Amino acid sequence: MAVNLTGRPGHPPRITDTRGSLSMASTVHVTGRMAHIPAAAAAVTAAAVPLAGWTVHSVIWHRRFAAARRDPLTESLGRSDFTLRADRLIRAYGNDVLVLLADVDHFKAVNDTHGHAAGDQLLVAVADRLTRWAGPRGVVGRLGGDEFGVAAYIGSGRRHARIDQLDKMLAAPVPLEDDVLLTPAVSVGAAAPDLVGTRDLSDLLRAADTAMYAGKHTGRTVLAGPEHRNAPTVNGRRAGRPGTHTSRQAA
Repeated sequence: MAVNLTGRPGHPPRITDTRGSLSMASTVHVTGRMAHIPAAAAAVTAAAVPLAGWTVHSVIWHRRFAAARRDPLTESLGRSDFTLRADRLIRAYGNDVLVLLADVDHFKAVNDTHGHAAGDQLLVAVADRLTRWAGPRGVVGRLGGDEFGVAAYIGSGRRHARIDQLDKMLAAPVPLEDDVLLTPAVSVGAAAPDLVGTRDLSDLLRAADTAMYAGKHTGRTVLAGPEHRNAPTVNGRRAGRPGTHTSRQAA
């Protein structure tokens, strides 16, 4: 392999691979004089450029892959990633995890009255507030159109104070275009493992879902108890929720 190094005195040389055959030593031309370097060193030098290119490509690919697993509008996690990370959080912190289900009230009316762009702004604002509230040891996922799941490390002694804080954050007006302020209405149910009596994420989400509907349109987060865990379900969801309809009953 022959490698040409060219450059001006006082400047680093430029390396070009002439793609010759690899021998015990490679020839290097440096500003008019000839030197020899071991073939192995020349091979490493020649391989450095494509290796660096692959590293950049790998980083870009992983970033795109991670982005694809997030909701493109709110940048919240998708359902599957939210489930994985929420499960991991519960295993790590147990009873000090609070699982929430949040549903934006009157979302269709917002779209009909203010337009779909305003509806999008509302979803982004709600997701941002949930993310800030959950903090660095919390996860937020968009589970459906206007439904979000949250799992956050919240010590049992701080639950009520943090829930009050969340209610105030979610009720703050959302600025829209033309100086319009939209006051959001978000229903929230919360479930803690020690209060519900389980560390199973599905059961906690079901309890949070039932608690949320118990306090629908009140503007206050409802903390679930064991009675919310055993609510009747259809197709794995609380009776009356979207996705519970069946076209006909079994004979």
